[in-house]
Amino acid sequence: MPAAGGRLTEHEPGPPVAWPHPPGPPRSRVAYAAAHVVADPFGDNTPGAPAAVDWEATLRFRRHLWSYGFRVAEAMDTAQRNMGLDWAATRELVTRTAAEAKGYGDPAALVSCGAGTDHAGDASSLTEVVSGYAEQVELVQATGAGVILMASRRLAALARSPEDYHAVYGRVLAEVDRPVILHWLGEMFDPSLAGYWGSRDVGAATESLLGLVRAHASRIDGVKVSLLDAGHETRLRAALPPGVRLYTGDDFNYSPLIESGSDALLGVFDAIAPVASAALQALDAGDAARYRELLAPTVPLSRKIFEAPTYNYKTGLVFLAWLAGHQDGFTMVAGAQSARSVVHLAEVYRLADRAGLLPDPGLAESRMRAMLATAGITS
Repeated sequence: MPAAGGRLTEHEPGPPVAWPHPPGPPRSRVAYAAAHVVADPFGDNTPGAPAAVDWEATLRFRRHLWSYGFRVAEAMDTAQRNMGLDWAATRELVTRTAAEAKGYGDPAALVSCGAGTDHAGDASSLTEVVSGYAEQVELVQATGAGVILMASRRLAALARSPEDYHAVYGRVLAEVDRPVILHWLGEMFDPSLAGYWGSRDVGAATESLLGLVRAHASRIDGVKVSLLDAGHETRLRAALPPGVRLYTGDDFNYSPLIESGSDALLGVFDAIAPVASAALQALDAGDAARYRELLAPTVPLSRKIFEAPTYNYKTGLVFLAWLAGHQDGFTMVAGAQSARSVVHLAEVYRLADRAGLLPDPGLAESRMRAMLATAGITS
């Protein structure tokens, strides 16, 4: 196996681990797994090309997440929104996933979908941003799925004050048919969102967000926060109005944050669903020690996948889905499989194996060897 500095190291694959499927979703926390999309291996999917999606493999992966008790957060940044998944593919993804969820129960209880303004990249006014949001919200609501109001790059570019954010979100929230999740994505995930909520000062931005939430609390189910700052998240959680959830999006510190009271909407759950499911079941049973024991090996894996530049984390998730046998190829829309080095991916493989996340170690090893050979690394 390749390591930093041009070295080769030995790795002995561990045995397979059979993680049990739970009887239902976790009871003590609401847990969403943000899900990746599977690229069509026959599609173009080069940078700038329309996204070509393997729909059956993509939906099969959602069934995998549901089988472990997770809700699916659909059409989020994990699905390469604003990084290759265009609006035409997003519309179809939302529609197909919500329709698939109907075979398992109430779509609103199984899937929530990102509604943003990425199809309105030329919006020149806040009114046009509102219209962009409204169009996507209408699509999601028509499917029966829940709504996640995604942070808007165009709003971040046009807004000049916290009041501009309040005006836009206030108009959008006035039209939703059920409480929604607000989404605060930090600039480490998307540099275009720096200064969201009206200030580059996190404290001031937080007060702006809290003002918005307090003014519209009955229309807000929760706030999903991805700032990778555990202390800030804990303080924000305590300041939210009663009944408004804090969904952690902290892929570095999720274990203590969930244990201490945060709900979850995490990209890393895409990769660690079987283990995370078992951990949440332990938390339901009041066995915090077992919860921590199960999640402990997943934390270094997640920190590796989400290391800087953090927005390239999707590559590691798709790589692990391929190693685990959930899809036939390691390809991504916009050619994003090239966003991480072979040394990075080799460490992801090692850490996933140690965490018991490769259900067929032989398959994972053969695929790892094939990738290394393609990269010119043989032994």
